[in-house]
Amino acid sequence: MTTINVNGTDYQLDVDDDMLLLWAIRDIVGLTGTKFGCGIGMCGACTVHVDGAAMRSCSLAVADVDGATITTIEGLGGGSLHPLQKAWIAEQVPQCGYCQSGMIMAATALLEQTHNPSDGEIAAAMTNVCRCGTYNRVHAAIRRVAGA
Repeated sequence: MTTINVNGTDYQLDVDDDMLLLWAIRDIVGLTGTKFGCGIGMCGACTVHVDGAAMRSCSLAVADVDGATITTIEGLGGGSLHPLQKAWIAEQVPQCGYCQSGMIMAATALLEQTHNPSDGEIAAAMTNVCRCGTYNRVHAAIRRVAGA
């Protein structure tokens, strides 16, 4: 039995210890904003916060996060849009949108650690892959929130 807190709600998961956190979030908890991309922790579509740190949920077993606090894109704004989500809209970041939840989760973690990151710090932190190539807009959205 694994216990996790997802977006403020405790869940007792009676699943195999090696079940990936991504599938627990999507299939057991029922939150589908976290996406499956590559399955090897490279693309970042599955990024969530685990105890405040951006992590790739497709490469974390639920046993590894027992007792952890998980935040997904659905829990980010606490019932309203997070400032970064508003900046994403203002900068017209999304194209296909598939990577966006993971991108926003990674950017949020960056801004929680570094309130006014340089362009180099943004580039180093944002390792998520966007097949539409909206990286300049992603950087603009992050700078918009950092400058607020």
